[in-house]
Amino acid sequence: MTSPSVRTLRGAAATLSAAAVLGSALPAVAAPAGTEGPLAIGHRGAAGTAPENTVPGFTDARAAGVDHFEVDVQLSADGVPFLFHDNTPARTTNVEDVFPGRENDPVTSFTWDELQQLDAGSFFGSTFAGERIPHLDDAAKVATVNTGVYIEIKSPQNSPGIEQVVADALALDEDWAKLLGAGKVTVIGFDEASNRTFSDLAPEVPLQQLTGTVPDAATIERWAGFVDSVGTDYRTLDAAGVARVDAAGLDLGVYTVNSPEAVQHVVDLGVDMVTGDFPVQTGRYLGGLRPFPTNNGIQVEDSVNDVPGDDVQPETGEHVLLTNTGRTTVDVSGYVLRDAASNVLTVGEGYELAPGEQLRVHTGPGTHTEDAYYNGRASSVLNNGGESVALWTGDGRLLDVFAN
Repeated sequence: MTSPSVRTLRGAAATLSAAAVLGSALPAVAAPAGTEGPLAIGHRGAAGTAPENTVPGFTDARAAGVDHFEVDVQLSADGVPFLFHDNTPARTTNVEDVFPGRENDPVTSFTWDELQQLDAGSFFGSTFAGERIPHLDDAAKVATVNTGVYIEIKSPQNSPGIEQVVADALALDEDWAKLLGAGKVTVIGFDEASNRTFSDLAPEVPLQQLTGTVPDAATIERWAGFVDSVGTDYRTLDAAGVARVDAAGLDLGVYTVNSPEAVQHVVDLGVDMVTGDFPVQTGRYLGGLRPFPTNNGIQVEDSVNDVPGDDVQPETGEHVLLTNTGRTTVDVSGYVLRDAASNVLTVGEGYELAPGEQLRVHTGPGTHTEDAYYNGRASSVLNNGGESVALWTGDGRLLDVFAN
């Protein structure tokens, strides 16, 4: 698969095993002549290291050197395009405090003024307290001719007319027009009818059809009439799917690729775009460097989140397994595990792991032991459908990301 949009890899990581990169510090190595690798796209900005769909997330992605960062656009009740992923404001804002009883209302039922009263950063950490929900144009102000934007039209059924609003912004706003002229804007979406509408309104804007799995060749051929690329879940992708998209003359992107092992997998498949929550770490990996240079030997060995029956049953339920792969004992007290939806598990005080030792960090209740800590929650937090879990020290150093 060749595309005018793909770039030369910044290193020889495509020929290296993920285990080798994780286990040793590697110098950057020039890619072999002619080697092409995927564009790097920051998911919702850089959702693994900053609150999703916020200006700090966009600036994190830009600083990481990504080719683009991705945002989700919806329309407020009074027609203002704003950047937000979920259908309700409950998960990532303080709506319960500001507008009690409206936490499960559609986010598109709020006016722009109401949306601006919400804190969209504190859910991720106190450092980001007070961050506001951005306007669509805020993404263009952060982007550059080197770092573009993927604009996902999110849940278009909840934002009637959004295709026209986005098309007008790209055509009339000076910042967007500059990016579009530099080839640094792509519009993406899951809704085929919405994508067709946008294609009719702005045929000059690159367009991507999102899909959970790569469909049959006939469907892809139909999409090829109005889109330039396909984006799919990397977990469902195989070589046959890549071949079907390639045969239709379309580029292929994958989401949401967070662990080095997952990055290596899709590089081996030959995809054109890789979207992930941790663009700094992906960039380091693609450059032949250790993705987690501050790792002290503690790694996420497994995420067990599909326990039969009740995920949070006492003693045996949902948990994350940590392993000390290093040569020294490490105090993991206060370590934090955060999943892709920003659910958090912690490790209590008094836990040290000697080389080779393991610790189970459980979501639910149980009796603490030397090799198990229980957070005592009443409901599961890890996504059974396959997500990622990031490991942080108590003082905010990212040590590892595991994807299942």
